[in-house]
Amino acid sequence: MQFSELKNIKRFKDIITILAKYGFQEIVQRMDVPGADLVRKMSPTESDSGVYVRIRRAIEDLGPTFIKFGQIMSLRPDLLPKALLVQLEKLQDDVPALALDDIETVVLESLKESIDNVFSVFDVEPVAAASLSQVHRAVLKKEGHIVSVKIQRPDIRKKIESDLDILETMANFLDQKFDELKAYNLPELVEVIRRHLMTETDFTAELRNMKIARSFSADTPIYIAEGYETYSTDKVLVMEFVQGARYSELLPGSPYDGERIAKQGLAAATKQILEDGFFHADPHPGNLLITKEMNLCIIDWGMVGRLTENDRFELTELLRSIVDRDTDALTHSLIRLCQRRGADVQQKAMERDVLAILDATYAVPIKEIKIGQLLMDIMALIRNHQMQLPTDYVIMIKALVTAEGSARQAYADLDVVSEIRDRVMRLAKERFRPEIVWRNLRNTFSNLWSAQRDIPRQIQQIIGKLENGELGFNLHLNRIEQLVNSLENASNRLTTAIITAAIIMGSSMIITTGIGPYLFGFPALGVIGYLLSVVLGLWLIITIIGKKNTDINLKGKEK
Repeated sequence: MQFSELKNIKRFKDIITILAKYGFQEIVQRMDVPGADLVRKMSPTESDSGVYVRIRRAIEDLGPTFIKFGQIMSLRPDLLPKALLVQLEKLQDDVPALALDDIETVVLESLKESIDNVFSVFDVEPVAAASLSQVHRAVLKKEGHIVSVKIQRPDIRKKIESDLDILETMANFLDQKFDELKAYNLPELVEVIRRHLMTETDFTAELRNMKIARSFSADTPIYIAEGYETYSTDKVLVMEFVQGARYSELLPGSPYDGERIAKQGLAAATKQILEDGFFHADPHPGNLLITKEMNLCIIDWGMVGRLTENDRFELTELLRSIVDRDTDALTHSLIRLCQRRGADVQQKAMERDVLAILDATYAVPIKEIKIGQLLMDIMALIRNHQMQLPTDYVIMIKALVTAEGSARQAYADLDVVSEIRDRVMRLAKERFRPEIVWRNLRNTFSNLWSAQRDIPRQIQQIIGKLENGELGFNLHLNRIEQLVNSLENASNRLTTAIITAAIIMGSSMIITTGIGPYLFGFPALGVIGYLLSVVLGLWLIITIIGKKNTDINLKGKEK
């Protein structure tokens, strides 16, 4: 591992020490880090816990970047086993609140004015505190509006970038050294995490997301807080303070209409995903408020997902096949959407697994069907068949699962299938509207027209490369290396056999001549020749028998 590439060696040593503390010495040893022998002698303090529990605790000790990494990875049921996902969902941000001096410094650097000049009231005690930022209640001095002020922790972006560089180096190394980890494509996952974290630490992106969400929800009962662009920067976000009850207060006997709120939340999630193509990535109860008008308010728009029109049509088709219990259509939709991580997909076997999932789902009354559990089962099926969904699809499915869970928390008897069926069927028909069909045809003809102009030029380029000898072909044959090795071994054995036969013939001729010196009463050169031929013959026999046994073992493993 190239330690010279790491900018923060001290932080890297801290990470290695924490990994060893929780019993992951094998990873440290394979990294071949300086002082690996010392790490090997360390006694893990948490070795009695299960491996997934130890992973969670190690991530919590590693700090904000790794906690965010774990929280984002908890959105990947297509890659990780359920038991690990359960632990990652428990990750907690156990961080102290910022001191007033730190808050004042961030506000002054960002707004170029002191807190007293911007706010007439500023509550020092935060409303909420997390690893990246914390939120305070305040009153704008000029407008007199009550606002929420989200303040980023000092230097957190630099710390995250440093940790991500280390994480990237480790991911590249593990991907090269652990064959069993190649299927997870760790370097690509780190890049995905980098994009999400860099976006979350840019509050101007969250402000933009809030504006988009407000425009999409304008004609719905869902409320999105208004942002104050004048007072917002990449490190400070000022938004409307929404006075509302926490979603956790939706308990039996409470004054809130749980059924109304549950249906609003589910309708909002399906509209965002299937119609808008812009959705909140984590609509868990902590990000939901209930306004005095008995409507739902969604907060914390730092992490969102996006789907193109074609993505939404594909997703609608997938959900339609689930609602219709169409096994064939669902299997083809999954194969079309997923990327393969291993060998070719066994379509028949996959279709049988899909059928088993749908049968188990629809074996209960419609009202008791849990779409979230069905989607999680499908994600497990995708992982078992060595496939992988694109990131935006995974985030979308997790958002839908979370939305259903939040809705059922508000109203346990919610009939989720009935609530989404009409919307799914309407959107499934929408793709065949005349204007959409005409637009698709127009785009197809436009692409064909462009192609008819490009193809002649591309053919000329190919012919030119052929004439100049610049065009080559790469031929890949399965097990070509094994074939070459077999031919080399066969030729070597044949050569050895010819040499052995020649030695025997030469030795026999020497013995018949009777030329001295003598050994055991025979010419010495002849005796030595015979002994050498015996050794070569035995080696030849042993290698042939060994090769046959190896082939038999390999065939047995393949079966």
